[in-house]
Amino acid sequence: MAALLARLCRGAPGLRAARLPLAAAGPPLRPPRPLSFSASELVRAAPLPLQPYLRLMRLHQPAGTWLLYLPCTWSIGLAAEPGCLPDWHTLSLFGLGAVLMRGAGCTINDMWDRDYDRKVARTASRPLAAGDISTFQSFVFLGGQLSLALCVLLCLNYYSIILGAASLSLVVTYPLMKRITYWPQLVLGLTFNWGALLGWSAIRGSCEWSVCLPLYLAGVMWTLVYDTIYAHQDKRDDIVIGVKSTALQFKEDTKQWLSGFSLAMLLSLCMAGMNCNQTFPYYSAVAAIGAHLAHQIYTLDIDKPEDCWKKFASNRTVGVLLFIGIVLGNLWKQKDIKNAKEPLESRHFNK
Repeated sequence: MAALLARLCRGAPGLRAARLPLAAAGPPLRPPRPLSFSASELVRAAPLPLQPYLRLMRLHQPAGTWLLYLPCTWSIGLAAEPGCLPDWHTLSLFGLGAVLMRGAGCTINDMWDRDYDRKVARTASRPLAAGDISTFQSFVFLGGQLSLALCVLLCLNYYSIILGAASLSLVVTYPLMKRITYWPQLVLGLTFNWGALLGWSAIRGSCEWSVCLPLYLAGVMWTLVYDTIYAHQDKRDDIVIGVKSTALQFKEDTKQWLSGFSLAMLLSLCMAGMNCNQTFPYYSAVAAIGAHLAHQIYTLDIDKPEDCWKKFASNRTVGVLLFIGIVLGNLWKQKDIKNAKEPLESRHFNK
């Protein structure tokens, strides 16, 4: 019995002959890749000729699109009638517009900066800098994006069409600001938060400035926070190639500046809320945003690019928190209206 077991362990001659050599058997099977619907995976799955254009409009990096879109949602939400949800058709239109205008802005930025981008490791693979797309092709692509964005804009009222068209000068000139001033992030804030004005006018037909201006200011301060953090990723390269940013302006005082911008943002949000009779859920969201920003700034390491990117990307949570607070606060208004009516009705009944 022991001899038989030993023979089986060694393998019978017939069994050994039946084994295939490793090379003949082919490479080992790899487990299938899990299905992913992330933006970067969708871009990689697109046809190869289309991929450089999708990367040019940063479709694989949707954080910037969210940061452009969220101020629009705040304004649309605040403009809704008490007790009502935001208008989903308008939210969808602005979502499409945000994708197109962010893509157009990135295309303009890369057209201006293609020579700079080649000198920075993080941006050297961008389609224009890498030569995947010619300047003429990018210009034609820009025209297509702006034409589609115009179609979206024409779905709005006349006031909003004029207001939206007025932002185009900011979109075109922003990429030049890093050559002129240490405050390009301020110009980006003025550009990226135009939706805080446009969203309200799309619903109400014009701007209520007592609400829209504080909301717009809050957005500008928010942009100064997250884009200064973003700029710290490239500060060494920026010094070498000679472009400016608030990261280079603030240096080691960055956290104090960010704290001041955050405080101004929170005060502006409170002012906007008071001027449109917002309720408890809204102010709870503002408090949560304050806590998020305080943690973000306190734990920030401005000398670690990976930490700067992580903190920058987390600002989508800030925008979503405020939108949820606006929606719940607006629904809470209906409850307040009912509570105010009930005593009046009871007094009338007692008479």
